[in-house]
Amino acid sequence: MLRRLLLTLALILALPAAAQAASATPSKEMLGWRETARRVSIVRDDWGIAHIRGRTDADAVFGMIYAQAEDDFPRIETNYLTAMGRLSEAEGERALMQDLRARLYTDPETLKALYGKSPSWLRKLMDAWADGLNYYLAMHPQTHPRVLKRFEPWMALSFSEGSIGGDIERISLDGLSDLYSDRPRVLASAAPAGLEEPRGSNGIAIGPTRAWGGRPLLLINPHTSFYFRAEQQVTSDAGLNVYGAATWGQFFIYQGFNPRAGWMHTSSGVDSVDEFAVQVFDRGGKLTYRYGAEERPIVTRQIAIPWRTPQGALVQSTFRVHFTHQGPVVRKAGDRWIAFAMMNRPVEALSQSFLRTRARNFDAFMKAAALAGNSSNNTLFADADGVIAYLHPQFVPRRDDRFDYTRPVDGSDPATDWKGLHALSELPSVRSPKTGWVYNTNDWPWTAAGPDSPRRDRFPRYMDTVGPNPRGVNAVQLLENGQTFTLDTLVQGAFNTALPAFDQLLPGLVAAWDSSPGADPLRLKLADDIRLLRGWNRRWSGQSEALTLAVYWGDLLWPEAEALARAEGVTVWEALASRVSPRRKLEALAQASDRLQADFGARRVPWGEVNRFQRRTGDIQQALSDAAPSLPAPFPSARWGALASFGARRPEGQKKLYGSSGNSFVAVVEFGPRVRARAVTAGGASSSPLSRHFTDQAPRYLSGNLRPVYFWPDEIKGHVERTYRPGQ
Repeated sequence: MLRRLLLTLALILALPAAAQAASATPSKEMLGWRETARRVSIVRDDWGIAHIRGRTDADAVFGMIYAQAEDDFPRIETNYLTAMGRLSEAEGERALMQDLRARLYTDPETLKALYGKSPSWLRKLMDAWADGLNYYLAMHPQTHPRVLKRFEPWMALSFSEGSIGGDIERISLDGLSDLYSDRPRVLASAAPAGLEEPRGSNGIAIGPTRAWGGRPLLLINPHTSFYFRAEQQVTSDAGLNVYGAATWGQFFIYQGFNPRAGWMHTSSGVDSVDEFAVQVFDRGGKLTYRYGAEERPIVTRQIAIPWRTPQGALVQSTFRVHFTHQGPVVRKAGDRWIAFAMMNRPVEALSQSFLRTRARNFDAFMKAAALAGNSSNNTLFADADGVIAYLHPQFVPRRDDRFDYTRPVDGSDPATDWKGLHALSELPSVRSPKTGWVYNTNDWPWTAAGPDSPRRDRFPRYMDTVGPNPRGVNAVQLLENGQTFTLDTLVQGAFNTALPAFDQLLPGLVAAWDSSPGADPLRLKLADDIRLLRGWNRRWSGQSEALTLAVYWGDLLWPEAEALARAEGVTVWEALASRVSPRRKLEALAQASDRLQADFGARRVPWGEVNRFQRRTGDIQQALSDAAPSLPAPFPSARWGALASFGARRPEGQKKLYGSSGNSFVAVVEFGPRVRARAVTAGGASSSPLSRHFTDQAPRYLSGNLRPVYFWPDEIKGHVERTYRPGQ
């Protein structure tokens, strides 16, 4: 008998951990998860992309988040640690101020209360989201969360909008630390100036009059850090059927399409956050601030944040933070405190994010938009009815346009307060213009549809704070030429090689050389460099030596131009073209040429030898190395007007540039009797270097050779790698 028991025990111990868990007496919770899993199927296609189907929308969400966790659980956990202000529990003191910033808006008890008040349909989705993650952890004990060993449904409200960054990142961590922390500042170092890729995206919608066969088209081209989103298809027997990119950990497709409609979000230049300066008084130990003819009390509360020491212990820091009626106080400016106002509507944001995936036409899309849960993203829209549209963010506070809200305004003057939200009809928008196209490249909306664009003089100044950019010039040149677009030609347009910024910048550099004295040593030194740039067609390619020199030159001057732009209220490109002195332009060219000589032993280096794509590990911050294999990337930064963006940086101790952001998910969609699409993802669908889907899409990504999307059952037939249920 004892021998039999020992044999049984040995067999159990030999089983994989997940099988051991399954063999144990299941809890009521586990039985519930298994029952849900039986209603869900996951099909992995031959690119590793998950196509999830559930009986209900909630079942589909359960499978969607389970599949995401299979591909990259660490990114899911990190996103929620960041959103909930708990990152320092994993990463220690250096994340403390980032956590404090999040806690100014994200309070667990408040989110729990909002969860309880949410519509029942939304609560079911949040419940399924938490169940899917917890079931994944139960079935994968080899996955070791850094902090979040269990997910609760209310947590989904902490991360309800899928853009990269967000309004809260406008709050300076330095300013927050100066105001609230008496500890030595321990903050993560920033990327080198001039090498940080602009966050943003491209979106283009083509109407029936400009599309082959009258079939509307949509370009979906977000620019984010690589591997920021998962590509998925999510369907249910209840009518959900959506494909696209989902930010890790969220249960809605952020940028994508369904059988009848598609949408693309681009970071907006609208002023959606504001700073209010108030003078604070100490009245016998009670803090007040002036507001109109009265003094109001400063609201103060304690925020306790646990953080992990280098030795692994969990300690706690407590901060006494302050609020005015405008929002939390986030920094000091002279003798004034600065309060920060931004959208904080998690239920509306999460509801809108999911409901728009179900919208089959423009009216349904706008019904979801009426929730006004989007503060930071423009939208490009197209549907099978032939409607194309440009939409501004829906959360836009109404303000007195006499004041300059790009700077802190006087918070003691009631006239500066927000006065509700603008109605959707009061926002810049374009619907089915005569031009047959709309676009946005994170620039102003006043050129969104050529001559059919919104009129700048009809809107308050705060509707845009960024102005134009070279990518917008590129897009308009592409769209104004009158061609009829197909899926293929729209892809070609998205990867067109024009670099309009250098069209603007290089003539001034050449003129500076032309006007320099003939005996000037700098003129003599740069003669060959100027000859190279003068003869360049200002197009990108992996073989271009002129592009390498031009980018090195521009990157050297960029931080100086940024400072001039801020001081003079112009764009960086204007500052670089007309505010940087001719002599400085020549000096920077000499520095760029010398750097190439020092690093590569030559002043003529093809761009593809310098600009590289490398994916070595699944780490969120991976080490990049000249000594490891990499691939040439032919397109440069969006900074120079490239629609196809590749934001690269030079890691410390290395000579080559390595991409870390820019084109991440690219898709083109055609709406007709039957939707069809092509797409590509940076690297591949899996974060595991052991998977063949870790870098299988990289060659297509770098060449702009988008693969067919398997949206319909007959399209995926013959391309199935695996079919299973969660837990199998």
